[in-house]
Amino acid sequence: MSVTTTTHLNFRGDARAALEFYQSVFGGDLAVVTYSDAGSVGEESEADLVMWGQVRAGNGFHVMAYDVPSRLGYDQGENSFFVSVRGDTVEEVTGYWAKLSADSTVVVPLGPAGWAPAYGMLRDRFGVVWVVDVVGDYNG
Repeated sequence: MSVTTTTHLNFRGDARAALEFYQSVFGGDLAVVTYSDAGSVGEESEADLVMWGQVRAGNGFHVMAYDVPSRLGYDQGENSFFVSVRGDTVEEVTGYWAKLSADSTVVVPLGPAGWAPAYGMLRDRFGVVWVVDVVGDYNG
């Protein structure tokens, strides 16, 4: 059993450029899944935006990012990051979710998603947004 936390940066249309920039600075591998790749296009104009992306380098650098869809609120200074908690099993992350969700506002209930066996998002009582999920293989 292992858990990792990763800074998850939020953008409105600039996620790919930001990830490419961070890769140029820190090195590593860039991975990007667009809303189209994931079959989750809400607005056609957003099909090629980043639904999930990351740069992971051998030196330990790891950052994730996405483009907040227009249907969700976004304020660069207020909503610019999430804390991502990723575990190996649904049972493991469910335990974290149960504790984090005390006095929280659930944004996306914890449950199966097309890209992971479990995914959920909440804003805790301190205003921090947590994304909790299980490592899953992307089959795009």
